[in-house]
Amino acid sequence: MEERGGVYAGRGLELVFWEWEVVTVMSVFSRSRIKCVPADVYSFIYSCHTTGLSLNNDRLYKLTYSTEVLLDRGKGKLQDSVGYRISSNVDVALLWRNPDGDDDQLIQITIKDVNVENVNQQRGEKSIFKGKSPSKIMGKENLEALQRPTLLHLIHGKVKEFYSYQNEAVAIENIKRGLASLFQTQLSSGTTNEVDISGNCKVTYQAHQDKVVKIKALDSCKIARSGFTTPNQVLGVSSKATSVTTYKIEDSFVIAVLAEETHNFGLNFLQTIKGKIVSKQKLELKTTEAGPRLMSGKQAAAIIKAVDSKYTAIPIVGQVFQSQCKGCPSLSELWQSTRKYLQPDNLSKAEAVRNFLAFIQHLRTAKKEEILQILKMENKEVLPQLVDAVTSAQTSDSLEAILDFLDFKSDSSIILQERFLYACGFASHPNEELLRALISKFKGSIGSSDIRETVMIIIGTLVRKLCQNEGCKLKAVVEAKKLILGGLEKAEKKEDTRMYLLALKNALLPEGIPSLLKYAEAGEGPISHLAATALQRYDLPFITDEVKKTLNRIYHQNRKVHEKTVRTAAAAIILNNNPSYMDVKNILLSIGELPQEMNKYMLAIVQDILRFEMPASKIVRRVLKEMVAHNYDRFSRSGSSSAYTGYIERSPRSASTYSLDILYSGSGILRRSNLNIFQYIGKAGLHGSQVVIEAQGLEALIAATPDEGEENLDSYAGMSAILFDVQLRPVTFFNGYSDLMSKMLSASGDPISVVKGLILLIDHSQELQLQSGLKANIEVQGGLAIDISGAMEFSLWYRESKTRVKNRVTVVITTDITVDSSFVKAGLETSTETEAGLEFISTVQFSQYPFLVCMQMDKDEAPFRQFEKKYERLSTGRGYVSQKRKESVLAGCEFPLHQENSEMCKVVFAPQLDSTSSGWF
Repeated sequence: MEERGGVYAGRGLELVFWEWEVVTVMSVFSRSRIKCVPADVYSFIYSCHTTGLSLNNDRLYKLTYSTEVLLDRGKGKLQDSVGYRISSNVDVALLWRNPDGDDDQLIQITIKDVNVENVNQQRGEKSIFKGKSPSKIMGKENLEALQRPTLLHLIHGKVKEFYSYQNEAVAIENIKRGLASLFQTQLSSGTTNEVDISGNCKVTYQAHQDKVVKIKALDSCKIARSGFTTPNQVLGVSSKATSVTTYKIEDSFVIAVLAEETHNFGLNFLQTIKGKIVSKQKLELKTTEAGPRLMSGKQAAAIIKAVDSKYTAIPIVGQVFQSQCKGCPSLSELWQSTRKYLQPDNLSKAEAVRNFLAFIQHLRTAKKEEILQILKMENKEVLPQLVDAVTSAQTSDSLEAILDFLDFKSDSSIILQERFLYACGFASHPNEELLRALISKFKGSIGSSDIRETVMIIIGTLVRKLCQNEGCKLKAVVEAKKLILGGLEKAEKKEDTRMYLLALKNALLPEGIPSLLKYAEAGEGPISHLAATALQRYDLPFITDEVKKTLNRIYHQNRKVHEKTVRTAAAAIILNNNPSYMDVKNILLSIGELPQEMNKYMLAIVQDILRFEMPASKIVRRVLKEMVAHNYDRFSRSGSSSAYTGYIERSPRSASTYSLDILYSGSGILRRSNLNIFQYIGKAGLHGSQVVIEAQGLEALIAATPDEGEENLDSYAGMSAILFDVQLRPVTFFNGYSDLMSKMLSASGDPISVVKGLILLIDHSQELQLQSGLKANIEVQGGLAIDISGAMEFSLWYRESKTRVKNRVTVVITTDITVDSSFVKAGLETSTETEAGLEFISTVQFSQYPFLVCMQMDKDEAPFRQFEKKYERLSTGRGYVSQKRKESVLAGCEFPLHQENSEMCKVVFAPQLDSTSSGWF
């Protein structure tokens, strides 16, 4: 080839160079002219002749092809992986080239000599493929279909149409699609969108002298696939996918193609739960020989009809298929083997949660009639657990079945109705259909006032979850918003006001903030406190300066006298949401002017902010430089109220915290205890649990004087809980003096349950179309059996009160990764489980003043078990299984609180002197 002129005769193409300024490509077939300016000789040859691969006329390209897949837990060791390889020979020939343009080609691809084998050759005698022919492994029909030729219509190197035969198995067609997609490429650098087996994807090409690298952004691929995940990042699953295909080019055709696609995933809050899928494709040119003569014609359609009229155009995008389950038990049969694990006495065991999760998966494929049948046949002991499972399945059939089964007009099945509603509240991916169903129930007749309240509370939860998932404009969501805000505005009874405030506390509607401020400032007693605690749940951007003005008025009692619980809640919101210098200064100056126990409480809050380095700590330190705010008189206040925050666990990427604050009345009786557990990952947070015990109006029992603003409060004690960001319906211990006395006289000391049941907490399902044509599924589920209970004991004889909050939790997290070709499946299953307990006890002795208070927060010893199962299985039933098990014990502990508490506990539980002398002296 010379500088001023030359001929490149690869396929009868004449390249004419003229002073390197204008290059004219003269096609012998079309005589069309294309102008371009080359960057170098190689890119000139590739980009000026054709934009994609081009085949020589009358030649048969003989290649070898293999696709393999590996599954492991991210370690990357072949010996720890499971998977398989499908290999074959491939013949490729050019059938037709458009006489009006070289870049319009019809090629035929034929798969031959198929073999299926292990990737891990160490299997030896354990190999499931040993001694089996491809027809036995795949099935005769599948093998024949795989080896039938396909046609690929390429224009400018991109797939125009993909042709195959009708009625072939989808899984087999997908394997053909995976091979055909490798022939789609371009020989120049750039970014574009392509449609191939993975869907419509953004791809970037990097062209070099003798190779082209294609990087596919898998997260950009648009393809219809089922799946869902938990919206909360703490409970969610993070994934990362990559796809790189390298083409080695010679004479505008491939001599080798190597494609590698990886999918990594991991559970955000527990990094030991992870997995990896690696899919590889390899295509190599072995030789060329004389092939079929080029067919003449101007239209590809006529050529295709001439080749075989049975060919039909089908999408190049991978299609969905489901492997048939042979000999699988019915839902009723599965339930009979599951129900024994869900007996009430077994719920504290991990196997109960494990079976609960497994049964949910079966329910998701069941019909309404099947589900309704087992609901109607079950007895009352196991029925609540079955309701948990059916509701957690979150399918249209399961929802219709449970709504048909439950009779909300009757108050005879309150437990079942409540379990259904709470399962709705914890739903991992609720939809508009569920919200619409609850709105309909609320507007209809409900036999129990408690259930009616719970329905509205859960409606608020679903509104928030749907809005978080960009569903705020859904008709049902708009209707629910109007129901909550309109109901709050028109409420005449205290019970209705409380109900709508609780719903708003879950919904967290920005447009509800003015109403919350109104009730916080002008409301009475518990209503005012509830509105204030609802405001505490809003994020920083919603706590504006206007909101803080109202909160400052409440705390400083500028317009009316407020209860301590309301004032301290207002102060907490200010201090936790970017307080100004004057906000902090005024709060600090108020310490010393407050009731004694409130003085101590606010002082403890400020000290906790400083000790735990909370965001407000910097501004607090600035204010404390002023002597008027920071002096001995202000910081030496005595009392028993306290606040403390500590770490349960801490790492560079995550943290678990607990906080405990207790406010007493001036007479030594508990006013409010608040125990919180939070989980953080980066900037994302989850309010794992909150248990608040409140009491008021008990001073008359010990002839004490109530604090300012609390003279006319009715005797009351109750408990409120937030669980995984869902506010539950509060529970009342007693309400009114007569109720108090009857409860004291008949008290058994047994705790009252706030929430009990099985919860599906983590729910991630993802179906992946691998570019090799195989189908992958990733399932991550986390469930727990939970029992949160509380009790308040009060003894006038011993002048002692005791509050207990007990959390019993059994957690199981399972993962299931599979890669399926319909005739062979590889899978990796893992299970992580623990059974844990956390108890908080507060003991108050008010026989003297200052009264003695001891707080204890204990975590029980907990077993920690991990299981792993890897398998390879043929559709005919033969399989290879490898299992591992690991167990350890997580030590129990007593969480540290402040030093004053430790000293007080030594006095409260001082050892009693034991006198063994039988004499007088």
